[in-house]
Amino acid sequence: MYAVIRAGGKQYRVAPGDVVRVEKLVTGTDGAVSFPVLAVSGEAGQVDAGQQSDARVVGQVVEEGRGAKILVFHYKRKKQYKKLRGHRQAYTAVRISEIAFGGQSFKAPELPKKEVKVKKMKPVEHDEPEAEAPAKKASAKKKSAPKKAAKKTAPKKK
Repeated sequence: MYAVIRAGGKQYRVAPGDVVRVEKLVTGTDGAVSFPVLAVSGEAGQVDAGQQSDARVVGQVVEEGRGAKILVFHYKRKKQYKKLRGHRQAYTAVRISEIAFGGQSFKAPELPKKEVKVKKMKPVEHDEPEAEAPAKKASAKKKSAPKKAAKKTAPKKK
């Protein structure tokens, strides 16, 4: 089943479970959104465009954000006129959770819950006994040049 809805001056064909990016919507605290329905299809190839008064499309807000930057360049030749502006269109991503029509209700399948991954800790290495430590020092050769001392700066006075 799918429906044709209107949002932000555009029309979208949606099915339960689809995620659609529409123009910025004002939503309530629960994040539920309903759309005006233009047409509904119960089966493949059949579209009911006339009786959508009882049709209902409900969605949940998934994300709100802004799209990629678009550069708008105005130019008039021979007049030394150039203007460059940027624009990022705001959007709301909505997951269609239910389409209801003619006493039937088609719901989207529930999304699986994301499990929190537990980071594996490396085992703690214990220090070696002091008896073995001098033996290592004797066998170690000269290391590279000593590190340079960090320059200290005096605090500036105002």
